[in-house]
Amino acid sequence: MRFEDPAAEFVPAVRRVFGAEPRVLDGSRAVLVGDVKLQLEAGEKELWLIERHGVLEHRLAMVEVREDIEDALREAKEQLDVGV
Repeated sequence: MRFEDPAAEFVPAVRRVFGAEPRVLDGSRAVLVGDVKLQLEAGEKELWLIERHGVLEHRLAMVEVREDIEDALREAKEQLDVGV
């Protein structure tokens, strides 16, 4: 039997795609890159982009995680680069 946890690859994938060391929040399901929180939800099938201002949070967009977390992170980075 093989067990796969897509979230286990989440933090290293954020490092590769964003080229920065993320601050890990909420276990390994959420990270902070600059002022943007990237959070896996719905059984690691949704990647939420959340803008943070102190304790306030504003959900900017959601990217569907299909098979590869890096693909979803690249799509999220593109959305952030164009100013969601």
